[in-house]
Amino acid sequence: MTAKSKIRRRRAMFLAAVGLLGLGLMRWLPLDRTVIAEEYGEQSVHQLAARNISEANVVSKGARPAGKIVYLTFDDGPSELTGEFLDVLQQHGVKATFFMQGSQLQRKSLQSEVKRAVREGHYVGGHSMTHQNKKLYEEGQFVSEMKANLALIHDITGEQPHLVRPPYGSVPGLNDKKLRDQIANEGMKIWDWTIESNDWSLKDHPEQIVENIKKATKVDLEVVLMHEKPQTLQVLPEIIAFYQEKGYQFGVYSDDAHFHLNFQKDDRL
Repeated sequence: MTAKSKIRRRRAMFLAAVGLLGLGLMRWLPLDRTVIAEEYGEQSVHQLAARNISEANVVSKGARPAGKIVYLTFDDGPSELTGEFLDVLQQHGVKATFFMQGSQLQRKSLQSEVKRAVREGHYVGGHSMTHQNKKLYEEGQFVSEMKANLALIHDITGEQPHLVRPPYGSVPGLNDKKLRDQIANEGMKIWDWTIESNDWSLKDHPEQIVENIKKATKVDLEVVLMHEKPQTLQVLPEIIAFYQEKGYQFGVYSDDAHFHLNFQKDDRL
């Protein structure tokens, strides 16, 4: 073997070893972090591993996407405002994730906007049929309501979403492991959030919604909880501008690229 051949062989072995190291890191590092900001410190390690195996920015099951990404999410739709939310998002070239409620989805007058949301590239996930804490958690109807909710989305849009957001969050609602077992067995996925905008309580103070979001934005991956409220619609362009100025890309949820984001830290969900 010539000297050049030996050098090439050593170089190939070195690159292969680096690639395996990257794969190992991506496999074994904990990737199910939720809302605690300090737990996002591993992001740079994930990016390094991805570069080592020439798969930067590729998302795998359970792995968070690399880079500065914000997911704008809206609960409790569809509503009379859904079309206006879609107009603003379209004007700014932004995709969002909607968690829609069954009792609202049943309203025929709102279903065209649900279809429009999907047609324009937004994701529509479930948010229960009733949004009632007692029925969902005390009376054990969470799974049945979410199944009905997702089936209704399918009937309206033709899509088959798996993602749901528990009303009031997965803590304490999903503290019972047996309930989470049922959710996992159904193939459902859960998303909570990293930023609570408190927009629902700020009817007369829309500017405070923006301030809440700005103050809470601290890490490279954020999921912002908002609602289809007039005050939120009013400041949505300002929220979008803020994240653009900070260098964030706008993400939209995909069932094929799910990553864990639940307060229970249950990596099955």
